Amino acid sequence: MKRTPSSGDSAGHTSPPSVRLWSALACVYVIWGSTYIAIRVMVEDIPPMLGAGVRFVIAGGVMVAVLAARGHRIRVPRRELAAAALIGVLLPAGGNGVVTIAERNVPAGLAALLVASVPLWVVLLRRTVGRERIARATIAGVAVGFCGLGVLLLPGSRPDAATLGGILLVLLAACSWATGSFLSPRLTLPSDPLVSTAWQLVVGGVVLLAGALAAGEPHDVHFAHTSADSWLALAYLIGPGSWLTYTAYSWLLQNAPISQVATYAYVNPVVAVLLAWAILGESLGGATLAGAALVIVSVAVIVTRESAGPRPALWRREKRCITQPAAIDSVS
Repeated sequence: MKRTPSSGDSAGHTSPPSVRLWSALACVYVIWGSTYIAIRVMVEDIPPMLGAGVRFVIAGGVMVAVLAARGHRIRVPRRELAAAALIGVLLPAGGNGVVTIAERNVPAGLAALLVASVPLWVVLLRRTVGRERIARATIAGVAVGFCGLGVLLLPGSRPDAATLGGILLVLLAACSWATGSFLSPRLTLPSDPLVSTAWQLVVGGVVLLAGALAAGEPHDVHFAHTSADSWLALAYLIGPGSWLTYTAYSWLLQNAPISQVATYAYVNPVVAVLLAWAILGESLGGATLAGAALVIVSVAVIVTRESAGPRPALWRREKRCITQPAAIDSVS
């Protein structure tokens, strides 16, 4: 298939074959959105920090081994490794790991909606810490988004299964993810994005396992009473939820317009809410849906404005760090 320049791609990418492009986008949209449901199922029987730590240590360790076998330079200078380690603490551990802890007390759909606030926090950091000039449209989008978060935090609008402590943990995870995204372009990370991602996963997993040991979580594992669903959810988070989606996302960053890739930020929460309703039977009240709509609209405004503007740094930076979201797995 003939490759032609992509309109609207400020980075000068060429358009990949549409089948590969939409297959990769489908992975990011659906699989990353579904990780919130998998986490909710996993933590029913598997301690959260232990499960998340095992997920990232295995996923990152296998990535390192595969990349080494394929000739990638996995040994990086200490400065780059230290930077990757810091991002690993902020993203896989502080982002995904804290969301995993919170989902014991927060429905999967609501967690995904709260994590969708990451772009709001990133813009706030750019303005307050980075002293950047932010476009009025972006500021308006942030204001709308925080109004939506306010609605989601109202006692009467929260689902019965959601505790205030759990919701605050998800917001803490979103702030951690935003801080990692803000710092990543300001650090000297490994030039190979896959190698950088692999080390971030390993470090984040080790930190979570250390936390699990300190909290005594291994003593809470009872293999005879752990359901097959929880084990399958963990396997799903390691395989499709980590290896497949991170690979697809890295490929998209190199081959698709950043404005198109960035749409995951407001598509993933919608996918997560729909899957949580269909698979777990979760439902959201009218006030929660209104707050969710405000958050998603605000993120769409910010993504569109930042991707179309002369400095799409908010999204271009993701070439150098794990993003979901993912979770990752926007933050999942």
